[in-house]
Amino acid sequence: MPSKQNGFSLKRVLLPGIILQSVLIGGGYATGREIVEYGGKFGAGGWISGLAIFVGFSFISILSIEACRQWNVYDYKSLLKKMIGRGWIIYEIVYLMLAILIIAVMAAAAGEILYETVGFNKWIGVLLIVSLVGLLNYKGDEVIAKLETIGTIALFAAYILFAVLVFSTRGDSILAVFSRWDTSYLPEAPSIGLLIWTGVLYVGYNLAVYPASFFTYSGIKTKRESIIAGIISGLLMTIPWFLTYFAILAYYPDKNVLAGTVPWLTMLAPFHPIMIVIFGIVVGWTLVETATGMIHAFIHRIEKEVTARSGQPMKKMSKAYISIAALAASLLLAQVGIIDLVSKGYEIMAYAMIAVYGIPLLFFSRKLLAKG
Repeated sequence: MPSKQNGFSLKRVLLPGIILQSVLIGGGYATGREIVEYGGKFGAGGWISGLAIFVGFSFISILSIEACRQWNVYDYKSLLKKMIGRGWIIYEIVYLMLAILIIAVMAAAAGEILYETVGFNKWIGVLLIVSLVGLLNYKGDEVIAKLETIGTIALFAAYILFAVLVFSTRGDSILAVFSRWDTSYLPEAPSIGLLIWTGVLYVGYNLAVYPASFFTYSGIKTKRESIIAGIISGLLMTIPWFLTYFAILAYYPDKNVLAGTVPWLTMLAPFHPIMIVIFGIVVGWTLVETATGMIHAFIHRIEKEVTARSGQPMKKMSKAYISIAALAASLLLAQVGIIDLVSKGYEIMAYAMIAVYGIPLLFFSRKLLAKG
């Protein structure tokens, strides 16, 4: 009988998806604004974007895991050097810009939501989140993995609850959108090409979440496990998208929802006030998870560089300071506003991430998939 180390392990193939989903949910789903821009606004046709997103996430996950496994590299600097050589520095710049942008969106949302739902002063909420992120990065890999696993389960449960509430009261509205193939929020019906490309762009700007999961790939031992882990990752990363998408369709084409800064607040308003409170808490924790995951990946790269040069591991307090500095930069950017950050900032960063990560990875896809 194979040992647990060498045999198939459910934990090994689940962990990459759990970490990816926990980091993605902040920049990808939390406010609902992201789903409006990358699918919801298309009404009945938006599911095609969602399908493209699932395929894209699954394929990129498989390739990323296989690249790390076959090349035996588990930090993004080493991986990028394998793919684009000295061009890795460009990725560093793009990654940091996108990470700060994603955290800025979450910070802007969290400050507003915590104020409106829980009654926290915006800066009290921000300082609390900054402290938690710094603390988690201070504690290290094991604590991050454990808390993000717990957090992911809680987030999934909350979003399922929110979606079920909407579906149970407005399910007929969702069916009506499909029955009349309603795409009326936009002046013209979207083409298949636009729907698919929108899904590609969504995957593109969210490519920044992958380095946060590289440390979990070391447990993957075979290509079979890579494929299973990749598909599971794709599912975990896409299910919340569809839950939010269908919830948005329940109000389609209501501009109060589709043009809202935080669509979930409008969608949950008719229900018991406790739902809004739960949403506020969930989004607050989502920001913590997102910021922690993305900053953790950056710190991991810096730590490797410091260790290589000095022979000494990076101090935990230094990790906490880096976390706080990155969050401070994000908070400044957050003043731009959620809608502009999502609609304009994310699209620009999507093209950049596709250029420095997606295309190079696809270039090696044939070799990675052909090799055992």
